[in-house]
Amino acid sequence: MNDWPNGSHAQRQGVPPQRPQYVQGAGPTSGSGYNTGQTYGNPSGGGVPPQRNGGRPGPGQAPDWRRRIKIGSLVLVVVILATTIGTYFWADSKLRREVDLSVVIDRPAEGKGTNYLIVGTDSRDGMSDEEKKKLHTGSAEGSRTDSMMILHTGSNGPTLISLPRDTDVQIPSFKGSQSGKLFPAQTTHKKLNAAFAEDGAPLLVRTVEAKTGLRIDHYVEIGFAGFANVVDAIGGVDLDIPQAFKDKKSGADFQAGEQTLNGEQALAFVRTRYAFAGSDLDRTKNQQKFLAALAAQTATPSTIINPFRFYPAAGAGLDTLVVDKDMSLWSLGSMFFAMKGVTSGDGTSMNMPIAGQSGGNLLWDDAKVKQLVSQLNNDEKVTVTGN
Repeated sequence: MNDWPNGSHAQRQGVPPQRPQYVQGAGPTSGSGYNTGQTYGNPSGGGVPPQRNGGRPGPGQAPDWRRRIKIGSLVLVVVILATTIGTYFWADSKLRREVDLSVVIDRPAEGKGTNYLIVGTDSRDGMSDEEKKKLHTGSAEGSRTDSMMILHTGSNGPTLISLPRDTDVQIPSFKGSQSGKLFPAQTTHKKLNAAFAEDGAPLLVRTVEAKTGLRIDHYVEIGFAGFANVVDAIGGVDLDIPQAFKDKKSGADFQAGEQTLNGEQALAFVRTRYAFAGSDLDRTKNQQKFLAALAAQTATPSTIINPFRFYPAAGAGLDTLVVDKDMSLWSLGSMFFAMKGVTSGDGTSMNMPIAGQSGGNLLWDDAKVKQLVSQLNNDEKVTVTGN
């Protein structure tokens, strides 16, 4: 008789002894060691226990990385979407939509493309006496235009045209922006910036439209303080100044060469006129050069993606911008990137063609201006050159 415990024939042949199996609801079988009931464990016979707790891996199991990546991606998309929407409404709430172009009368027909009138003023609103002294702005009440430009955007690239403030004009008939009263056309000759001083942005738009025949679609204005704050918010603007110059009135004191201008220096650079032989014409060229550099430097990943630079820059600019009531953030962004395009060589920058002067007022070259306006209205490539 073979006896398992005492070293059976099977043990001697290397076959391990069989443990008795346990039947559900019963103890070990006796006698033969056979099992007729259901065994515990994995019915499939595999060695991996089934997952429990909502599909989470059990002890010793590898995590489901595909599932984790899907969840992480979804969370990231939601965060980006929420941030984008929040930033849009934040920026939109900052815009000062104060200019009503609907009061402008006798407007030219709409042309192709979009025309922006960009105005820099000497407004000192919100500036302390210390800031006025630091920025060499003086303390005059009200505001006057220091720079005026038309930016045309269309299928043939952007065109940036400076309108000298000394341009000779006759103020056309207009409706008062506050009184609603109709005023007759004036016969006296004045400088273009007098229109803004007389009745603000609406009369300036009316005068520019009457003088050029171009319909102005959007209006953008920024004052002294806002201009300087934007420059400081992005850490300054890099500029190559070809020739050294000084100007006590603006506070300019520049050496030739590449340099980084802070807000105070930038304001002095774009305001200087008396240090140049061409006076206002040379100043408008510097204004174009600087604004294009500002746009090119701001529209970079290092500014747009970096919240520590983007939000201060956007806040400083949007808080001080005055725009027309129909201006959207999309239109404002299009204007900004079009100005960057002028720097990159995709567009044209010029002064309005000048034929001469009379009594200190600059006279436009009517034939060239007519050709230029026709090209802009038809959104054609600009071939006219300015001064």
